Amino acid sequence: MFEQLGLIGCGLMGGSFALALKKAGLVKRVVGYSKSPSTTDRARQLGVIDVEAPSALLAAAGADIVLLAVPVAATQDTLKAIKHLVTPQMLVMDVGSTKTDVVHAARQALRDRVGSFVPAHPVTGREVSGVEYADADLYQGRQVILTPTERTLSAQLQKAESVWTALGCRVQSMSPESHDTAFAAISHLPHMLAFAMMNGITAQAEGETFLSVAGPGFRDFTRIAAGDAKMWRDILLANRDELLAQSAHFRQALTDFEQAVQQGDGQAIENLITLASETRAHWRMGAQRTHKAVS
Repeated sequence: MFEQLGLIGCGLMGGSFALALKKAGLVKRVVGYSKSPSTTDRARQLGVIDVEAPSALLAAAGADIVLLAVPVAATQDTLKAIKHLVTPQMLVMDVGSTKTDVVHAARQALRDRVGSFVPAHPVTGREVSGVEYADADLYQGRQVILTPTERTLSAQLQKAESVWTALGCRVQSMSPESHDTAFAAISHLPHMLAFAMMNGITAQAEGETFLSVAGPGFRDFTRIAAGDAKMWRDILLANRDELLAQSAHFRQALTDFEQAVQQGDGQAIENLITLASETRAHWRMGAQRTHKAVS
């Protein structure tokens, strides 16, 4: 049980975390701050937070757990703002989708207090944003990746694991670098491809006609293209090196298909599809296995 959650960023992710802690009976009071006062006020009206704070520093004051639910680009400034209140007993986490940059920001901002910070990435979300969409069950059954550093205090890491597990999450650990490489492949590149797919269609004279006859397959493939532009701008830039490396792998795979189609090589096309289909089927089975820590 935590006495007080200091919530910095009262949108979908932060608001859902606060509601989840309340639902699980893990926190007595939530003090929240958002850059927009109207967001903080709305969070209080909705019962997401109990008290509004006028600054990140005051949101963290008196808290024994602090969650940063801010854009990854704002991590360093936010941590710097609360640095003087961070103690070895306080658990500080984030929910950013990139981790190497977040760890660097934490080291720069917190210095000798960085041991209290446990970088976290809950693998969940929605195409909508805002505290109005906060959901106490958003994290239920989801995966959470922790990327502790060599300076992360073992007690705080254990607390972080316990919190996310109590919220119904599957928790595993990775290095920040391994995390960013993996998510460039399975999240960041797919989002960029979905954005590019939509733009490639709408740039054509008959684009609107094409979209008018699109069915469920197209809907499912492009669902993530409805993501928040500013958030995804920051993510793609923050992980640009790994993203571009994965984009090169994709271009080669696409070239293999294009060459087979151009050459009319039906067997090559079938082989490429079979490989993808079997890999996808195996992944579906693998997704049901127990997740183990990855170093």
